[in-house]
Amino acid sequence: MSTGHMGVTATQMERRGFVTEKGTVNREIAAQNRLLKEIKARITHLYNWTKQQATEPQQKPSIWEQLQQAQVAVKPTTKYGKVKALKENAALFNFLQENDISSMQELHAKVTVLQTKYYSMRGEISATARKIEELNKRLSMWKQYANNKTFRQQFVALKPKARENFQDVHSVELALYDAAVQYLNELKDAGENITPKRWQTQAEQLATQSSTLYQQMKAMRKDIQTVEKIRKTADELARLEKSKDRIKEPE
Repeated sequence: MSTGHMGVTATQMERRGFVTEKGTVNREIAAQNRLLKEIKARITHLYNWTKQQATEPQQKPSIWEQLQQAQVAVKPTTKYGKVKALKENAALFNFLQENDISSMQELHAKVTVLQTKYYSMRGEISATARKIEELNKRLSMWKQYANNKTFRQQFVALKPKARENFQDVHSVELALYDAAVQYLNELKDAGENITPKRWQTQAEQLATQSSTLYQQMKAMRKDIQTVEKIRKTADELARLEKSKDRIKEPE
């Protein structure tokens, strides 16, 4: 989703510390884009890792066994550390149990589901954004038409001699009106009805839908974070095993 052009006035106000509606919208869009990139990057890393782990020979202990080994290997010394470790381990075990995961193949399948869900939701978000953009353009052109209509009416009501002077003074307003009329007429020619209130309602409904989708996207972070902790545990155990092997090696 792309940010919109702010214009000179809004840009100057933002630089002076004033919050503008356009600036707020652009900041929201930028935050949403960062969220999409973040989730994509994290899921991609986990997908690649679980895929690689799932294709390795089954010589490693199960995920359950790896977590149990981690509990034994990593012993926090402080009370806070112990409580934190217990909570984190409980959350990991609950995640595995709730999703019926005991092997890397099953974990990879779970991450694949998350990845599929991400791309499906991102597609919905993009489609919704395009619809909102089109509706906002229609509403903007309707507002442009309504705001400059009186100038056109005044121009038409003038005698021919007075029109030239009026046109020189209000050339911008008249040009904006003509552009809006042309745009709205093109919609009519395409079979569209000019319904500003309906456009506004649809835009608001779509904005609510978009917000819900982003909240669902944020909620995916919980599962992603849990799988990342499982990966961290597996990596720590692998390092411990390598250290033990080096110690056992004869000089």
